[in-house]
Amino acid sequence: MGKADLHTHTTASDGSFSPEELLIRAKKKGLQTLAITDHDSIKGYLAGKVIAKENGIELISGVEFTVSWEGREVHLLAYLFDEENEDLISLLYSNKKARKDRMKRIVTELRKNGVDIEYDEVMAESGRGMIGRPHAASVLVQKGYVRSVNEAFIRYLSSEKLGDVDAGYRPIEEVVRVVSEAGGVTSLAHPGPLYSDVDLKGLIATGIDGIECIHPSHSYPVQKKFSELAKANHLLMTGGSDFHGTGRSDYDPFFGIVTIGDQYVASMRRLSDRRKQNQ
Repeated sequence: MGKADLHTHTTASDGSFSPEELLIRAKKKGLQTLAITDHDSIKGYLAGKVIAKENGIELISGVEFTVSWEGREVHLLAYLFDEENEDLISLLYSNKKARKDRMKRIVTELRKNGVDIEYDEVMAESGRGMIGRPHAASVLVQKGYVRSVNEAFIRYLSSEKLGDVDAGYRPIEEVVRVVSEAGGVTSLAHPGPLYSDVDLKGLIATGIDGIECIHPSHSYPVQKKFSELAKANHLLMTGGSDFHGTGRSDYDPFFGIVTIGDQYVASMRRLSDRRKQNQ
């Protein structure tokens, strides 16, 4: 049985490895299937297609959408969609603008609390990637406010510290519909630490296709809980390492270790194929 990692990031969002570097590392780790799921961007996936083929790795289309649900930000993984679908491209563009607007509001909040940080500094840190809180965290480390990215989130950048910073992300129901119409499938990202049972019931009702059951933040009992929840609701099971690159997150050592079997990818593909056939 082959191994698949369906949750990775590159320099196209907040990862530290280029798509080429990630794919070479994936080959060394013995992965047969990979999804590059950058935040609100498919540039990493597009850049990696030829490299993946050269290295004998099946690279499936992927992205980690930031969506809105009941006034909260939710991360939704999408796979196997047509990357040329116009509505999906429009959605990605909308989220790119929303990310910039959100960061401007975050910088304003930090400055109100006496933190000397500029939006342009965060933009420079993001380079060509999709701007996000990890880039602001890196600036805070560089300026001596904190000693690590993790500390930056705890002290300054968590949802609890920032409060409600509305960025105008699209509703989850709309994103689920767009991905489905583009022949793709959706999966709720890393639910373990984030949602109550009531929340999960509400999120499943939005029409998502699957749950990310396997994730470094999920202990074995948590994995079992979500696997049983997925089966009970006839949902797909997905999983991956949430790899960002050396030193970018606590999950980085799990690349090549936290994986999912190819049979789960086959289930995803069957649903995607049916949707594409019905278009």
